[in-house]
Amino acid sequence: MGVNLSIECIPDANFPLAKRELLHIADMLLEVLGVEGFDFDLKIVNDAAIAEVNEEFLGCVGPTNVLSFPFSDAPDLEKNNFLGEIVLSVDTLVRETRLYGQQPEEHTVRLLAHAMLHLAGYDHGPEMYSLTDTAVESVAPVFRQRTLGWQ
Repeated sequence: MGVNLSIECIPDANFPLAKRELLHIADMLLEVLGVEGFDFDLKIVNDAAIAEVNEEFLGCVGPTNVLSFPFSDAPDLEKNNFLGEIVLSVDTLVRETRLYGQQPEEHTVRLLAHAMLHLAGYDHGPEMYSLTDTAVESVAPVFRQRTLGWQ
């Protein structure tokens, strides 16, 4: 199955990825990050919805770009193939692409890779950042070509 995707908002017009493309990104990231065979839930929401989740589960006020809720501390395919749930705010993602000067596709890949690594048991640090960068370098160009045209 890979990813169970639900889009629970009307995406910002500046967010160019269709459901099919999000599923493809997720599948590619599972492979690149070495967690193929695992499943996870991905919810695409707006700022209001992620702010509610952020406050309810983390005690933080306001929206954020992405939240991860791992199913276990050490995923093991022999015990369970479910990694957990990711909640991504398309509103914050679009705002950040403008702020950071990135393409929405590239920032989406970065946020999903970061969140998936949390699901896989990684904490912030050099190894996680390196794996995130590797995933972006491997996956984002596929979607950048779609936006910029084939060179």
